[in-house]
Amino acid sequence: MSTKTIEHWIGGAYTRGASTRTGTVFNPATGEEQKHVLLAETADVDAAVASAAKAFEAWGDSSLSQRTKIMFRFRELLMEHEDEMARLISSEHGKVIEDARGEIIRGREVVEYACGIADALKGSFSDQVSRGVDVFNFRQPLGVCAGITPFNFPIMVPMWMHPMAIATGNTFILKPSERDPSVSNLVAELYAEAGLPEGVFNVVHGDKTAVDAILDHPDIAAVSFVGSTPIAKYVHEKATATGKRVQALGGAKNHAVVLPDADIEFAANHLTAAAFGSAGQRCMAISIGVAVGEAGDALVEVLKRKAEEVKVGPGEDPESDMGPLVTPAAKERVIRAVASGQDQGAEVVVDGRDYDVVGHEAGFFVGPSLLDRVTTDMDAYKEEIFGPVLGIARAADVDEAIALINANPYGNGTAIFTSSGAAARRFQREVKVGMIGVNVPIPVPMSYYSFGGWKDSLIGDSPIHGPEGVRFYTRAKTVTSRWPEVRQTVDAAFHFPTHS
Repeated sequence: MSTKTIEHWIGGAYTRGASTRTGTVFNPATGEEQKHVLLAETADVDAAVASAAKAFEAWGDSSLSQRTKIMFRFRELLMEHEDEMARLISSEHGKVIEDARGEIIRGREVVEYACGIADALKGSFSDQVSRGVDVFNFRQPLGVCAGITPFNFPIMVPMWMHPMAIATGNTFILKPSERDPSVSNLVAELYAEAGLPEGVFNVVHGDKTAVDAILDHPDIAAVSFVGSTPIAKYVHEKATATGKRVQALGGAKNHAVVLPDADIEFAANHLTAAAFGSAGQRCMAISIGVAVGEAGDALVEVLKRKAEEVKVGPGEDPESDMGPLVTPAAKERVIRAVASGQDQGAEVVVDGRDYDVVGHEAGFFVGPSLLDRVTTDMDAYKEEIFGPVLGIARAADVDEAIALINANPYGNGTAIFTSSGAAARRFQREVKVGMIGVNVPIPVPMSYYSFGGWKDSLIGDSPIHGPEGVRFYTRAKTVTSRWPEVRQTVDAAFHFPTHS
C-alpha cells in the first residue's frame, strides 16, 4: 500500500511543482509514518507568489460586498466540515477531537470578524478644515502576504491570519507546519468552494528552504509568523531587511499566580486543564504555577490528585483528556525536561515519563508531570518545554510573585486566581505581560481584540487579528481635497500651505 503524498495548492489546484524532497507526517498515537508531505523548493514559492500577484490585480480591486459574501460562505463551509477537520487535525497532531474542534471554533471567530470587515475598514472624514477644503482617509491592501505557522494549532493560527488578509483585499500564501499539514489543504478546497478566485489563497508546504524563499522574495509585502522566539527574531530581522511588514509572535513561559484567598479546588482544576490540555503544546499553556504563601502545600496536594486523574490516550478516543505529543523528538524533550528538573532539585510529585497506553505502546505518549519547588535557575523553569509539565514555584507574597513574572524574558500570557478585586486590579496593572486572565487560566482574546504578548513573546510591535490585524494588512491614504467653482479664481500660494 502506497503512502499518500501531500501536495502544494497553487493557483487553485494541487501541484507537485519543483519539489523532490518529502517530510514524514506521523500518526502520533501509533507512531506510524502515515503520510509524506512535499518540501518546497524556491521555485515553488516563486510560482505561488506569481499566482498570488496575478490574482491581486483583480482581488485588490474587488468590492467589499464580494469579499464579505465569500467570507460568509466560507464560514458556513467551516461549520459543515467541522467534524472532518477535527478528525484530520487529531490524526496528525495527536490532540483529542474536542480540543481540535475547539481550535476550529476559535479560528472561525476570526472569519466571523472578517465577515464584518466593511465596518473595520471605514475611514474618517473632516469637513471644512479650511475654506472649501476637506480631508479624508481610507485603507488599501498591501498585495501578496504570507503566513508561516506552527504545528500546535494547524487551523486556528493560520485562520488568525489569512481571513484578515484576504478580507482586506490581499492575496495570501500559507506555509503551514510540515508536521500536520493536511488541514491547510482542506481549507484551500473550502475557499475554492466558497467562490474565492484562483490564486488568492495558496498553500506551500516545506521547511527552512520555503521559509527563506518567502522572507527573501521581493514581491511579498508582509509576513505573519508564530513560533519559537529564536525563529521569530530570525524572521523579523530577515523579512524587515527586505522591506516587509512583519508580525512575529514568539515563545512563552506563562505563569499563573494562586493567592491564599483563592478557591484552591477551582484554581487547581483550571491549572490542570491549562497545563496538560493538548499535551501542553500551546503557546498559552500554563507551565508555571506560582503558589503564594500558605496556598502552596494545599495547591500541590490538589494538583497531584487532578494530574493523576487525567486520562491519556489516542485523540480519537472520546474518553481521552490528553493525547500524545506530535513527534518522537517532542516526547524525548519532555522526558529530558523532567529529568533535568529532578536533577536540579525540584520535587517530582507526579512523573509522566514512563506512561504506557495499552494498545498504543509505540505512540508518542507521556503522562502529566508535576514538579514542585521549581526555582528560576532551573532549566525546567527557563526553557519552554512545550509539553505536559507543570512546575510550581513558591512566593512569599504577591509582590514577590509579580517580580518573578516581570523578571522572566517572556511576556505572553499570565493569570491570577484570587477572590480579591484589589489584588487582581493591582496584578493586571503591574505585571509586564500582554494578555492577562483573572480567574481565567488561558486568556486568549476574542477575535475583535488583538492577540500578542510583550517582551520576547512578540518581536516588533504588531499583534495579530482584530483591529491590529486590519491595520497590519492595509495602509492608509489621506486625501486633502478642494473643488473650486469653475468661475472662482484661486491664486496659488508659494509659501507652505496653512489651514486658514
